[in-house]
Amino acid sequence: MKKSRDERKKVILSLMDDKQYVPMKEKELAIILQVRSEDREELSSILEELILAGKIEVNKRGRYSLVGKGQTVLTSNSDENVLIGTFISNQKGFGFVEVDGREEDIFIPEKNTGGAFHLDTVKVKLTADRRPAKSYGKSAKNGGGRTVGKIVAIVERGTSQVVGTYEKSNKSFGFVIPDNNKLSSDIYIRSEDSMGAMDGHKVVVEMISYGDERHSPEGKITEILGHVNDPGVDIMSIVKGYGFNVEFPDAVMKQVEKVSETIDEGELSGREDLRNVLMVTIDGEDAKDLDDAVSLSCENDMYTLGVHIADVSNYVKEGSALDKEALGRGTSVYLVDRVIPMLPHRLSNGICSLNAGEDRLALSCIMSIDKTGKVADYKITESVINVNHRMNYTSVNKMIYLKDEEERSKYPDVTDMLDKMYELSKLIRENRRKRGSIDFDFEESKIELDKDGRPIDIHPYERNAATKLIEDFMLMANETVAAHYYFLELPFVYRTHDTPDPEKIEKLAAFINNHGYHLKGGREEIHPKEIQKLLTQVEDTPEEALISRMALRSMKQAKYTVDCTGHFGLACKYYCHFTSPIRRYPDLQIHRIIKDELHGKMKQNRIEHYNGILTLVSDKSSKLERRAEEAERETVKLKKAQYMEERIGEEFTGVISGVTEWGVYVELPNTVEGLVHISKLPGDRYVYDEAAYEMKGTAHGKRFILGQEVKVKVDSVDTFLRTIDFSMVEPE
Repeated sequence: MKKSRDERKKVILSLMDDKQYVPMKEKELAIILQVRSEDREELSSILEELILAGKIEVNKRGRYSLVGKGQTVLTSNSDENVLIGTFISNQKGFGFVEVDGREEDIFIPEKNTGGAFHLDTVKVKLTADRRPAKSYGKSAKNGGGRTVGKIVAIVERGTSQVVGTYEKSNKSFGFVIPDNNKLSSDIYIRSEDSMGAMDGHKVVVEMISYGDERHSPEGKITEILGHVNDPGVDIMSIVKGYGFNVEFPDAVMKQVEKVSETIDEGELSGREDLRNVLMVTIDGEDAKDLDDAVSLSCENDMYTLGVHIADVSNYVKEGSALDKEALGRGTSVYLVDRVIPMLPHRLSNGICSLNAGEDRLALSCIMSIDKTGKVADYKITESVINVNHRMNYTSVNKMIYLKDEEERSKYPDVTDMLDKMYELSKLIRENRRKRGSIDFDFEESKIELDKDGRPIDIHPYERNAATKLIEDFMLMANETVAAHYYFLELPFVYRTHDTPDPEKIEKLAAFINNHGYHLKGGREEIHPKEIQKLLTQVEDTPEEALISRMALRSMKQAKYTVDCTGHFGLACKYYCHFTSPIRRYPDLQIHRIIKDELHGKMKQNRIEHYNGILTLVSDKSSKLERRAEEAERETVKLKKAQYMEERIGEEFTGVISGVTEWGVYVELPNTVEGLVHISKLPGDRYVYDEAAYEMKGTAHGKRFILGQEVKVKVDSVDTFLRTIDFSMVEPE
């Protein structure tokens, strides 16, 4: 008989209370408890409930234990040459194993994969071999090639569902070709498991077996998304492939239905009434979830800047079905043709959205800023607000930067305030520049689609004075809130960005030296100001694109943590995400902490409660953020490929944005990038000069370098791989 949820909780608590128990990760618990793959989601949910109940905790390494009993460290294996990690496959048959805490991944030759499938948790035994770095991509830490291993056991399967295109072979069976090109094998589908799918259908497959040397992986179709050419199916395939939930569970929707669309008088008790304060929201034209408003007044040489954030925590209660769903999503996902929200629209576009002319509950960070742009005083308070105008970036930019009188005449009541905001924004931005804040100003793409989802135009997304103004104000509020709670020494979720790896900085320094640039400071003591200076020096030079990208790649990823270790990119000691609780779970989480502190509830039991859950929240939010970013990039690449597929044979002028041993990349003014393979360069033979990042012709003297303007023709497009191939057009 299947155990009830309460019985399973008792089993977990009993295991962790055993004297022989050492803290384990979720995957290891699943193995010990013999949890089937289809029940893993329930195990995750039970662990989260036990954490929220204050019965267990999870440490910074993701290991679970009873509260107060998590000091013992679990080793992966007694044999130091056998490690546990995640297998990342390659369509050519070989793969890599990523091991927690190990910077260099382990190369697995095709003969040594041991039947492992993409994302499987595996045991890998290190061999004495090392392989040349160039043979398999990344170089090893010591530059002499990467460690080689052999998979000796599959601990747990990591892929249970695959999205792909169905091809019917005969009456008895067919195959699904996976969309994920890391999966090297097609999946065998028996006719009785096909759900009647036809050739060209995009389908979701549940894995039955993972195959071996003689047999293909086998699965059964659980959902037919539609034909590959049907509108919207291309994006939905990416959505399903990344495991996003489009619909909300019934329990969540029932809870949301009970939320009032108006504010009850009782909810105003103890709040600062700011409904008479002049304020606006400034967002993109198509934004519907408005979670931040701004206000500004000036008196006695002081600015009073108010950043007012939707009080989402008033409606999303900790531990509720709605809260669990939000934590499981982590973030709203902004794809080319749709948004997958963290919260249902009735909240995100309704009572939580700071819609103009409507009373709304907020958390306000009100800062007194002197004429040098420094915060002299501040307060963080619960408030009730009423936004005067819903404004957009285009309109505000016309008003404050272009001084468009027609646009200014539409909003006479806020024109002076917006002018002062622009004045303050420039002060704040200059202060950030002085301390060394790094601004990677890469052009983003704006893709316009027709009603069927086909791309009809692509152009750079404009980052103007209004977008920068809101960015400046949000950054200042985030820093102020983070510093406040750091010095209160309360549990908190910070947004951190660690100092770059010394090896990566060393490589960057070596590369830029070839172009006449230098970084001051040693490997261990690089300051963000040095990166900022470098970006300023290369601005408007042919090598700007490459050096900027290489500098970005030398940085670590920003993440959510419970330790305040600073933000390298922003050159600040204290930083958090406070300003977007409608679309980011960490913001919602710290709002609860702020409100508990404001209400005097931060007693020992609440501190212990937050200490028990915040590592889980931080780690999970970081992972879900990365998943969302990857999906967003894939949809952009797909639509760019579709756009250029309609333009095969057409010629364009672009700029060389990258040079590699296999060819040169050319970026068009609309941000589309394609490859000119070395075989398609004019002339007979070229040699890649790695030090100079240029392609040199050996006989005819032609050369192609970064930043060089060239004319290209669209040769071919692969919408499956989302790649674009150009050929060079020689001048007449």
